[in-house]
Amino acid sequence: MTKEKTLPAGLAAIDREMARQHADALASFEASADMAARAAASLKRTGKLLLLGMGGSHAVNRAVEPLYRAAGIDAIALPLSEQLGQPLPLEGRTIFMTSQSGESAEVVRWFNETGGTAETFGLTLEGSSFLAKAAPSLVGAGGTELAFAATRSLTVSFALHLAIFAALGQDSAHALAVLQAPEVPDIEPALRALANVATVVTSGRRLQGVAEALALGLTELSRRPCFSLEGGQLRHGPMEMLGPSIGVVLFRGNDATASLVTAMAVSAVETGAPVIVFDGSEEEAVPGCVTLRFKPETGLAAIFQMLPVAQLLMIAFADERVENAGTPVRTTKITRSE
Repeated sequence: MTKEKTLPAGLAAIDREMARQHADALASFEASADMAARAAASLKRTGKLLLLGMGGSHAVNRAVEPLYRAAGIDAIALPLSEQLGQPLPLEGRTIFMTSQSGESAEVVRWFNETGGTAETFGLTLEGSSFLAKAAPSLVGAGGTELAFAATRSLTVSFALHLAIFAALGQDSAHALAVLQAPEVPDIEPALRALANVATVVTSGRRLQGVAEALALGLTELSRRPCFSLEGGQLRHGPMEMLGPSIGVVLFRGNDATASLVTAMAVSAVETGAPVIVFDGSEEEAVPGCVTLRFKPETGLAAIFQMLPVAQLLMIAFADERVENAGTPVRTTKITRSE
């Protein structure tokens, strides 16, 4: 942690989860090869993918959605609650249902109402869960995440997707190398830059799903209304909110959208907002930003680089603002009601 003081019990529990996440992710990748092959075969049959989940699981889905599209799969990620109320047709689609607990209320209702489909697969951390019993499932290593705010469960879920991409024939070497030897740039300059902000907005382009995962965690832990907007959406009007009291965290990978993230960073700095850039691109640092530099990567390798460091920033940000950060007061780890 960034300060020498006793961590609240909730944050200490998150730290314990995070300490295991790289090893659990690697174990998940290895153990899920057979089921990943079945899921990949389904994708090859249908060519269409509907990714369903809630909370952090939806953020994972949003992060991998563009990666499946780049692989030639017609992929769309929807909150499961939206699919329940305004459903897309299921016929002819592979369904990936993601729930770290496998017990969320929406998951149970979806299977009760639809019966599932022959092309439905679960992604979960709990092999004895409702989801794992209801559909063929990729099960992450290490069991259910106990701490509030998703950390390990996100990294492990991404590792399950890495196994599916490997089964589709993609090279997993770069992503696995990141998991085996993660970079940990110093977050202190970023934390200092955010010291006086009232809230944070996160944004990306191809890495927008990671930005959404961070915003969710920031909100849950700091109890501030932090939120995320895809870069184009942030540009179209909401920049009116930016100024010295609003922190901006941007995610820039080594892909074709990097220049658009750069342009947003330049514009955000001009508003006086403190700007943090998680940078896995080959572009120059933007003057006036705090840049957390990573080896140039894209796809899941970039996600595995940035996500754990973003989690460290999220925890430290909350620890400075909330006495009992990490202990929920209005929600529960597993949401069993709609």
